[in-house]
Amino acid sequence: MNRPIQVVFDANNPSRLADFWAVALGYVRQPPPPGYDTWDAFAADRGIPGDQSEAFDALVDPDGHRPRILFQKVPEGKVAKNRVHLDVHVGGGQDVDPGERQRRIEAAASELVEAGAVEIDRFDDPTGWWIVMQDPEGNEFCVA
Repeated sequence: MNRPIQVVFDANNPSRLADFWAVALGYVRQPPPPGYDTWDAFAADRGIPGDQSEAFDALVDPDGHRPRILFQKVPEGKVAKNRVHLDVHVGGGQDVDPGERQRRIEAAASELVEAGAVEIDRFDDPTGWWIVMQDPEGNEFCVA
């Protein structure tokens, strides 16, 4: 049985991380539910306190196929290496010429650095070529 999933990021600044990951994944901000022009209107109708408006942000795949991504505000910062991370696949896979695949990965990594990422390391082994990066709050991910 197929079960839908959601990816959740703990964050100090949910909106900033949502901005970054929208660029990284080609996602868009989740629109408010039907019948509401804004998330603030939805929150007011549901009795959600105004100070909670910055506690969450969410992205969705504009094509509706990939999982929703939720960013939730937490008081503590990141203190250790991720035990789970995302691989952002931009190279085109093993059927693409290795030089072209590396060019695509380099271009995407440069775009993500402009959006706030930091490059950590590069790897080239028999399984492929990829770049390890961190998002604006230090969460590791790979561009491959």
